[in-house]
Amino acid sequence: MTGSTPSRLRVGFVGTGFIAHFHLKSMVGVRDIDVTAVHSRSAANRERFIAAVDQLELGTCRGYDTLEGLLQADDVDAIWILSPNDTRLAVMRTIHAAVTAGRSKVFAVACEKPLARTVAEAREMLRLAEDAKLNHGYLENQVFATPVLRGKEIVWRRAASVTGRPYLARAAEEHSGPHEPWFWQGDKQGGGVLSDMMCHSVEVARHLLTAPGAPRGSLKVTSVNGTVANLKWTRPAYADALKKRYGAEVDYRTRPAEDFARGTVTLEDQDGNPLMIEATTSWAYVGAGLRIQLELLGPEYAMEFNSLSTGLRVFMSRAVTGAEGEDLVEKQNAEQGLMPVLEDEAGVYGYTDENRHMVRCFRTGETPLETFHDGLAVIEILMGLYRSAEIGATVHFPAPELETYIPPVARPRG
Repeated sequence: MTGSTPSRLRVGFVGTGFIAHFHLKSMVGVRDIDVTAVHSRSAANRERFIAAVDQLELGTCRGYDTLEGLLQADDVDAIWILSPNDTRLAVMRTIHAAVTAGRSKVFAVACEKPLARTVAEAREMLRLAEDAKLNHGYLENQVFATPVLRGKEIVWRRAASVTGRPYLARAAEEHSGPHEPWFWQGDKQGGGVLSDMMCHSVEVARHLLTAPGAPRGSLKVTSVNGTVANLKWTRPAYADALKKRYGAEVDYRTRPAEDFARGTVTLEDQDGNPLMIEATTSWAYVGAGLRIQLELLGPEYAMEFNSLSTGLRVFMSRAVTGAEGEDLVEKQNAEQGLMPVLEDEAGVYGYTDENRHMVRCFRTGETPLETFHDGLAVIEILMGLYRSAEIGATVHFPAPELETYIPPVARPRG
């Protein structure tokens, strides 16, 4: 970006699915932003998105049926890549081509997690962004979750400064399954629940273990050990239910992706002290809804967070009937009984502060806390965990074999 700081950042969205609308809701709490453009191949999805932008008073948004058309618009400064995983590299290549050829004024790009499906793809995403001289941000919302921001600040200021740095971070994320069919398809998504959700867990844990102000590379991964399993969705009744809901492409009788994953990541700090991350993710959890659990442990202290331990709860008896929905908590599994309510999901989950941070950094030319470098580091860990699960052994870093590695569930159908 050259010249003075723009007074407002004009953002174009690529993608109109569930996560795009979650980002929109969060941007109500972000200053100095206008959502001016959206690209989707579906005219109906574009119109639905434009209506949401208008309803949320986030600016005047125009729809584009081609990405090239959006990139050439005069009122787009930055791109939010929120399309399915198997499209993101193609999107980044198109952005790179338009910017380097002078056909686009875009100067920044943010990409939803995970950055890519493989190390090779993630490395190219980073190369393309830097070759086009774009400021880049990796959208990992849990790093910006309000309990993470507040908890980390307290622990490091009050406890770690007196008794020593934290040495163990635990992170778990579980729900009953994704919204869209492509998430269930290993080749399109890049894997199963390990790819979809452990990207959150390992990065928020790495963030909690990193000293405030320290370089993102101050912790070095030394080894990873992973386990994957199919616990629920390969059972015949559930496999058939998936196929009925999403069509023949989601066939968990013959081509499943894992619905449970566990990972252990060993790291070293700058003084050579050993640190540990324990992560668990699942699409086989049936509770009130999405559950995120975080812990940070040190010599004389502990921090804990559970997203379903909410201050607000409601009770509804059997006499209260109605349609299914997700108006109380994401991935809601019931409409009766004692239910936790997240009154500000976008804030608690971190989307509001994430987007506030990215907008400020892009406007001022600062480097965001999370960049494509971090997205690449996450993919390296995830591929190490998949490799470990495949061979039944710990993978030690550096692991050059991961550069071309593709998880078994993501390999081309043969």
